[in-house]
Amino acid sequence: MTQEELDALMNGDMDDIDGIDEVSAEEVSDTEASSDEEEITPTGFTEEHYPMPATDENKMVHQLDDVTKESEEKASEIFDIIEGISNDLMDKEETLTSVIEVLTSNVELFTTLTTKFPEVEAFKEQLEKNETALSEANETVEILQNSGDSIMSVMDIMQYQDIHRQKIERVINVMRALSKYMNTLFEGKIDDDKRVASAKHLAGDTHNDVASTDDIEALLAQFGS
Repeated sequence: MTQEELDALMNGDMDDIDGIDEVSAEEVSDTEASSDEEEITPTGFTEEHYPMPATDENKMVHQLDDVTKESEEKASEIFDIIEGISNDLMDKEETLTSVIEVLTSNVELFTTLTTKFPEVEAFKEQLEKNETALSEANETVEILQNSGDSIMSVMDIMQYQDIHRQKIERVINVMRALSKYMNTLFEGKIDDDKRVASAKHLAGDTHNDVASTDDIEALLAQFGS
């Protein structure tokens, strides 16, 4: 009993209860009618959840094959780029090593000249410049070496991409094996074109909705393609 019915009973107004009962009955009727209007497909799915057609864009194994192929191609491109950067860094490191040897020799020379000729300011200036250049060159070599180590770490991390690809391929193989098993399980001794056509309506059926041959063939073609 609702609160309205209880209030009407307490106030002695029985007519209001009858009116409330009529409204409640109408609401229930409307609810049942709206539920009956919901369209149900032959497979039991509502229109909103009806399976997508089996096109190339929706086939699971087809999509997974595309993913593994594209993933492998892109990973190969990334490895090529990283390898090129690594080679460039190694070349520059070798070049700087040669520059450092020259700068080290200059520092030694101007150190000697400055010691022997302390009154010559040019020797002191060149010594300071070469010492600064030598320090900057050593720092640059250290940065190049750290960058090379970082690139090696990136290449190691990229190895996981290949592991992920192998996992996807393993899933594909399992799915294909299950598909073949199911096909074998449902094999028959009689060809489908030699079978007796399925009855459209059997005695004792509680419905009169009979699917046409075209409807059945269209449904089979959709899930078999």
